[in-house]
Amino acid sequence: MCGLAGIVLSHERCPDERVLRAMRDVQRHRGPDEAGLYLGDGVGLAHRRLSIIDLGHGHQPMLDEEAGLALVYNGELYNFQELKAELQARGAVFHTRCDTEVILRAWQYWGEACLTRLVGMFAFAVWDMRAQRIYLARDPIGIKPLHYGFTTRGDLLFASELKGLLAHPEVQRRIDPQALEDFMTFGYVPDPKTIYRGLFKLPPGHWLTWRTGEAEPLARQYWDVPFRDGGSIALDDATAQLRSLLDRSVQSQMVADVPLGAFLSGGVDSSAVVASMSRASREPVRTCSIGFDHDGFDETAYARIVAKQWNTNHFEKQVSSDDYGLLDALADIYDEPYSDSSALPTYRVCELARTQVTVALSGDGGDEDFAGYRRYRLHANESALRGRLPFSLRKPVFGWLGHLYPKADWAPRLLRAKTTFEALARDNVEAYCHTVSITSAALRERLYSASFRRQLQGYNAIEVFRSHAARAPTDHPLSLAQYLDFKTYLPGDILTKVDRASMAHSLEVRVPLLDHRLVEWAASLPPRMKLRGGTGKYVFKKTLEPDLPHDVLYRRKMGFSVPLSAWFRGPLTQRVQRALRTGAVAECGYFDPAMLARVLQQHASGLRDHSDTLWSLLMLDAFLRRMQQPDNMATPPAEALAAGAVP
Repeated sequence: MCGLAGIVLSHERCPDERVLRAMRDVQRHRGPDEAGLYLGDGVGLAHRRLSIIDLGHGHQPMLDEEAGLALVYNGELYNFQELKAELQARGAVFHTRCDTEVILRAWQYWGEACLTRLVGMFAFAVWDMRAQRIYLARDPIGIKPLHYGFTTRGDLLFASELKGLLAHPEVQRRIDPQALEDFMTFGYVPDPKTIYRGLFKLPPGHWLTWRTGEAEPLARQYWDVPFRDGGSIALDDATAQLRSLLDRSVQSQMVADVPLGAFLSGGVDSSAVVASMSRASREPVRTCSIGFDHDGFDETAYARIVAKQWNTNHFEKQVSSDDYGLLDALADIYDEPYSDSSALPTYRVCELARTQVTVALSGDGGDEDFAGYRRYRLHANESALRGRLPFSLRKPVFGWLGHLYPKADWAPRLLRAKTTFEALARDNVEAYCHTVSITSAALRERLYSASFRRQLQGYNAIEVFRSHAARAPTDHPLSLAQYLDFKTYLPGDILTKVDRASMAHSLEVRVPLLDHRLVEWAASLPPRMKLRGGTGKYVFKKTLEPDLPHDVLYRRKMGFSVPLSAWFRGPLTQRVQRALRTGAVAECGYFDPAMLARVLQQHASGLRDHSDTLWSLLMLDAFLRRMQQPDNMATPPAEALAAGAVP
């Protein structure tokens, strides 16, 4: 795994080597093994390498002067041997056995059409010396990140992480009010925005090109999740096909010239990956688990069951459930506000894994592939109810009930009808956005200051979902919810979490359940194959019944979570009070001080569970404080305010 950076100049001059090195080396954690640099006419490319395959070769930037191409690349190509053979048949000559050269040759022979042939996780930049044109590309699912933007004088910059762009002295650092609204809604800033106005993430399944003199980059989508509502397949056929796809994906991702292992949480997805790895490996698979000193959050007993069944070389470490000391470190790792609290245990399991391996396979993606999240079941049930009543009736009746019904966070889940009433008063897209929101639209409206609401100019984060839903290939409620997660939650939250936490430890993480061929197959399944009788991941679990115990497959999903609610009524009480009363969040001008105090009081008293909102505010506070540090390259909030980007 690697980190890349680059500059494409807007006028005839030589790139500043010192600046390019700074953009590269601020990402040293992504590639501690080697550093490379290329300076050409009007362009600079830089690279940090974490060596995985062909350790002695594969240096980057990789150049072919005769072909007029230069490449910097981050990722792994799992079908590179097949592509290499096909390219050799066409006359291509190879000098290494690494996948980097395969991408270079694929671009030489096929241009951007090669993107539909690549199987893997990748983000790369190709400089065409003859056309003086840059091409940027990102893998279909968005496993690997790629950020870009322009300097004040019009130079194009790109980097694996946002900090690579911020290392350039001519990048404007103005907070985008819409991105902040997105963050307060989802807990992350969804593609293509970043927290800074004018800096972007290249969306998954897209490529972009630009050359000097063009006003805007040209971006094109080359892949999308192909959900289809029709069709049928027998269960036996589906399980046989899925087992073949799973094993093919896992085996292709076990190729490495460095130690390799897997995360093992004890959940269905990681256990499936470990079982498949074990079937394919002659040696015991190395597995890593994190345990907690709190029974309600500890899954290690199930991980041990799977490790014993498959005779893995199992490594386990227990951490405190009060492991919130990483809070400030997360602000450095993620570069922009990010409030998925499972980033804490993810950081720890990556830390543990790196002591044993350089590459780890993960079970991420199974919930999105096969409808494993509890919210999918709720959304499907609510959608069925919505389908029986016209919107003209549902909106006033259930909207009124939702307004009147008390919010009883303390009550049993079955008695918490307020959220259900609110969902029934909405259409499918708005209802799903309401379901996944960290902070509801109503609470956000009350939290924001009047000046910040004016800056938003009526913008609401629901527009993120509506824009994707308008282009969705399906309108089936379950498939649409999955599609929205593939476009937002998966790349913006889950894959971002794993990429930054693993790269912070120079660990490569691969995700076989997100091989895009497996994703395409899962998207083609009838929804009833994924969610049946209240059981999510139905076909996946049926496929795994010969490999895993019933208690692992069909137990209640726990997730990789931490006890936020208790933290904010215990050890984090003073810290969150300080942040919301006198900290950067209190002073930034985005929020109403009286409403911040009310949220604190309601949570402390037990009247409401505002833990997710409080964690978001605390992570925002850490981000803003990081901006204020003298040695940080971001502009302090006060200067961002003066620039007019925020109230």
